[in-house]
Amino acid sequence: MKIYKIPENLKCIVFDIDGTLYTNREFVAEQIDVQIRYWAELQGKSHDEARKEIQDYRKTYALENGGKSISLANAFLHFGIDIETSIEWRNKLLEPEKYLSRDKKLSGVLKELKQKYKLICLTNNPVFSAKRTLKAVGIEEYFEDIVGLDTLKKSKPSKENLQRACEITHTSYEECLSVGDRFDIDLSLPLQLGMGAVLVNDSNDILELAKVL
Repeated sequence: MKIYKIPENLKCIVFDIDGTLYTNREFVAEQIDVQIRYWAELQGKSHDEARKEIQDYRKTYALENGGKSISLANAFLHFGIDIETSIEWRNKLLEPEKYLSRDKKLSGVLKELKQKYKLICLTNNPVFSAKRTLKAVGIEEYFEDIVGLDTLKKSKPSKENLQRACEITHTSYEECLSVGDRFDIDLSLPLQLGMGAVLVNDSNDILELAKVL
């Protein structure tokens, strides 16, 4: 865990979901790859060809943007796959129940955090898929809401999505802490907007978050 900033008057924690609220690198990778495989089949390409195209574009994007990462949904835009299609594919293809199980320790920590702060999720998956993921881990009851890919048709990093999270929780940027596993996607923009930020490796770091706060 790496702490960049903790707001002095913390009222809300904005959690990324995938790779943050569960520890399962196989599912993190599969939910990306299953979309690329599906796209490959629609295009009549091999899976490896499609993977290379996405990988090459992401490398090019990073080189042209100071090393910054790009989300899969935004990378797909380059290939003519709009956000609405990404939403449809994710709702159809992602199966968190096959990979995830209830996490009692994480549930306990989130229950503790919820007593002090408002908790909300901000994810690049659609709300339907995100709810299935939270339910599979057994933590859906602790979050006030989910801002997903289909909420504003925006993929992280997105100021609009962060603003919506603040509106839902009736907080300002300066009162919010963003927690995620990818700096460029989850934390860079929140820091620019005045939010706090904590980088985690996976849900094991979340178990320590209550102690830090």
